[in-house]
Amino acid sequence: MTQGTTHRRGSLAAGIAAVAAALAILSCLAWVVVAEGALAAGAGRLAAAAPRVVVVALGTAQDGGVPQAGCDCSRCVAARRDPGRRRRVASLALQLPASGQSWLIDATPDLGEQLEVVHRLRPRPAGRPDRHPVDGVLLTHAHAGHYLGLAYFGYEAINSRDLPVFASPRMAAFLRGNGPWSLLAARRNILLREISPGVPLALAPGLSVTPLVVPHRDELSDTLGFVVRGPRRTLLYVPDTDSWTAWTLPLPEVLRRERVEVAVLDGTFYGAGELPDRDVRKIGHPLMSATMELLRERVRGGGLQVFFTHLNHSNPALDPSGPERRALAAAGFHVLEEGRVLEL
Repeated sequence: MTQGTTHRRGSLAAGIAAVAAALAILSCLAWVVVAEGALAAGAGRLAAAAPRVVVVALGTAQDGGVPQAGCDCSRCVAARRDPGRRRRVASLALQLPASGQSWLIDATPDLGEQLEVVHRLRPRPAGRPDRHPVDGVLLTHAHAGHYLGLAYFGYEAINSRDLPVFASPRMAAFLRGNGPWSLLAARRNILLREISPGVPLALAPGLSVTPLVVPHRDELSDTLGFVVRGPRRTLLYVPDTDSWTAWTLPLPEVLRRERVEVAVLDGTFYGAGELPDRDVRKIGHPLMSATMELLRERVRGGGLQVFFTHLNHSNPALDPSGPERRALAAAGFHVLEEGRVLEL
């Protein structure tokens, strides 16, 4: 065998080996594409099979509601004359329409009317009282508008039995240690269940909530916000907080960390000069105008929807045709309207 023949055979073998290697790589790439397609299809099927989860706005006003007791300001007068201008105290319902399962965030003084909204999607006994009108209540804190409605679950009214009420350890201790709330626990109208910040609570398949401690006037309890996760989207609910500058972790970072697509935030006051006889800055809420500035770019980019809730009766954004409402709309922000349904 000549040296040339040997060289040609060696080159042929090397070529065959190179072709084989290339075919092997192509085969691997094809497998990866098929696998990724299968994973994507599987994820799509899982999302399609997940139960529908909705959040319903039951109320959007500060603790005193609109109109507020004893107030004759122009907005309270307008709300008395026109029921369409009235706003109930801030609360959300978390619902699975297919099963009717429902949980409240906060039990407000407007609980009776708010339960009527819940019952549009929840089966109820015909011709008699519903002793278990919701599957549970999650409490943010111990300010008047957020827990006084618990009284309606007591002996004198609904007389529920072992209704789960989820609260921070400090909030639960306050309820156990003070009447009339202690009677609700002693009579087993409610079953207090303590929840821990940062620890997810699974309410149902496809629905979980994670409590977050937020800074606020914590005279009787600490204050919680909630990250609500559905099968498709995540919502942050913070109806009551001090200024965003008081947060240890900045709000934009919380939104990024929790991958929040919808934020329902404290909109108590639009600007600092709303109350002629009180210093809004000492009451402790972020101004809507400040929130807009803080989140403007994120909202403009389309990655976040922001709805304001917990509006004080003094807030000029209550006027649907006012300049404040127009400024909100121009920046892509919204005032949460009662009855609004947000899909998660």
